Amino acid sequence: MRYVIIGNSAAAVGAIEAIRQHDTEHPITVVADEPYHVYSRPLISYLLGGMVDEARMAYRPRDFYTRYRVETMLGVEVTQVNSQTQSLMLAGGGVLTYDRLLIATGGRPFVPPVPGVDLEGVFPFTRLDDARQIARYIERHHVRSAVVVGGGLIGLKTAEALMARAVRVTIVELADRILSMTFDRTASRLAESLLRRAGADVRTGLTVKEIVERQGRVEHVVLQDGERVECDLVVFAIGVRPNVGLVSNAGIPVQRGIIVDRQMWTGVPGIYAAGDCVEGYDLLLGENRPIAIWPNAYRQGYVAGCNMAGAERVYEGGFPMNSVEVCGVPTISVGITDPPEGDGYEVLERYDREALSYRRLVLRDHCLVGMICVGNVDRAGIYTGLIRARVNVAPFKDYLLAGHFGLISLPREYRKHLVVGEGIEV
Repeated sequence: MRYVIIGNSAAAVGAIEAIRQHDTEHPITVVADEPYHVYSRPLISYLLGGMVDEARMAYRPRDFYTRYRVETMLGVEVTQVNSQTQSLMLAGGGVLTYDRLLIATGGRPFVPPVPGVDLEGVFPFTRLDDARQIARYIERHHVRSAVVVGGGLIGLKTAEALMARAVRVTIVELADRILSMTFDRTASRLAESLLRRAGADVRTGLTVKEIVERQGRVEHVVLQDGERVECDLVVFAIGVRPNVGLVSNAGIPVQRGIIVDRQMWTGVPGIYAAGDCVEGYDLLLGENRPIAIWPNAYRQGYVAGCNMAGAERVYEGGFPMNSVEVCGVPTISVGITDPPEGDGYEVLERYDREALSYRRLVLRDHCLVGMICVGNVDRAGIYTGLIRARVNVAPFKDYLLAGHFGLISLPREYRKHLVVGEGIEV
């Protein structure tokens, strides 16, 4: 039995740790195009902004591969998956065979085909090398202004990192507001006011039509409405799409992402998939779709690893979960945060403009299905637990937004499920 994993991020780590819980003998090989020890991708904006150094980027200790007896082929690209011969073609002509394969190729950055996108000074921002190259470019060319294309979570963290380096930032977002996939309008307006207060310019309902050069480097961009925005740097931080190009001719079913069942099996003998490249089960919507967040990738990889090693495990499902600071103000969003009007949804809100505090809870069928916390994020963990457990909140709905709401407000049986141990009674 030989296990092979394509990719070296959260899903791969989950799979490795699961396999070794159930199989301590057979070899595991990780092959990945990046040449680095597994690192925490969510930290790349903090690295660019100087809040962390590269020593703190590691997602697992330096002896991780040795301790789990993993052979690594880092900096090696897989060019083809042949499910008939159970083999992988490698760049340069090598071949790697497998008995159980996990595809954990993650997401690829979306960069639209804008004229000038290949100019010097234009970057995506999803990998460690992106952060390194942007930092070097800023220093080498004394960058003072930048355009960040994308007003989602990646775009905002990119903007904050650049502002931490004393770069003036203009955020350009195609939607009519920033964080439109994560927040409702009130939370989006609050986040935008925080960015403007910190010195960022925010343009919504627009996109970059053209990137214009001077002596081969970025000089300015032209927006959709014809406005010219001077800049020395352009970063595309629109988001990622499932990286499925590798499996296009392997007989593996693909829609938006790789299609998998609740055991993370692709339906092709011996081949599993996990992480941002798949359509995983959404616990709240009851359907499969891509959810590109780190904790889900790890859990999916763990479930895949168990099943690869013969220990049956079912992926219970995930849902969107994001925790990020916007200009020093903590925010958390979970689940369905901006539902369509009607359709059985109920929304509870509390907004303190002076305190920069906003809380929104979304209910359906007497269950909490989503939340937004801006500023005061206390009890966000309790709300998330209620969402995951599908608890009927009707008996204590009126207390959900109360200042004293906490564990003691929850049903006794649910409290016992959360807090157990000798001498503990809640």
